[in-house]
Parts: sequence; C-alpha cells; structure tokens
Amino acid sequence: MAIIKQYHADTDTTYVYSSEYFWDPVKKQSRSKRRVIGKIDPETGEVVPTGKRGRRPGKEVQKDPGQADSSLPDDPGSVPAVAQDKDQTIRELRLSLSQKEEQIHALERQNSQYATQLSKIRRQLSACVDSIDVVE
Repeated sequence: MAIIKQYHADTDTTYVYSSEYFWDPVKKQSRSKRRVIGKIDPETGEVVPTGKRGRRPGKEVQKDPGQADSSLPDDPGSVPAVAQDKDQTIRELRLSLSQKEEQIHALERQNSQYATQLSKIRRQLSACVDSIDVVE
C-alpha cells in the first residue's frame, strides 16, 4: 500500500490517497484502487480527514440501508403536505431570485450610466490639461 498526494488545480486542493496495487488476471495488467484519506491543510500542512471520519458530529450517514428516511414523515397521508411545503419554498426562492435579478439589472444600468459620466469627465479633464499645456 502506498500513500499518494495529488493536487487538484480546479479546487486548489491537494488530496491524500491510499493506493493499493493488484494484478488483474482478466486484463493481465497491474491495477490500483485508491481511497481518499483526506486533504492537506495549506496552512499547517496536516492531513484533514474527509469522508465519514472527517464529518462533523450531527451529520451522520445512515448505517442501516433498511432504515426509514428521517426526512420523510411516518404517516403516508402527510407526504402531500411535505410536497406542498417544498413547493412553497420553491416559489419563495424563485420570487427571491427574480427580485435579485431585477436588482442586478438596475445596478448594471446604474453602472453603465456612471461609466458614461466618467468618460465625459475624462474627456473634459483631458481638454483642460491640453489647454494648460498650450498656455505654458
């Protein structure tokens, strides 16, 4: 078993893997299995565990696949109520998104106006500097 460090440029993170090599008799080639151990903290250089070992308390993964999903209610009749709550949340988020998009468009228009004004001021300033150079 080998320990491998691999840098991921897209996330700017270096991950640490445990790599185990084995012979694949079907393909008649050497193969490897990698398992993530963790990632390297850029400040301290220590390995920070990821996966089950690195999760914060309270974010437990279900251990028994036969266990019921805790996000679903026990009463099947209340599933539509859950769906309605989710639909209401979606509507609220869409409304918030449209308001934010309107704000963005208003700010972009204002930014464009400011850019136009700045361009006019720069032209006037340039004309003033040119007239000062002529006087001297």
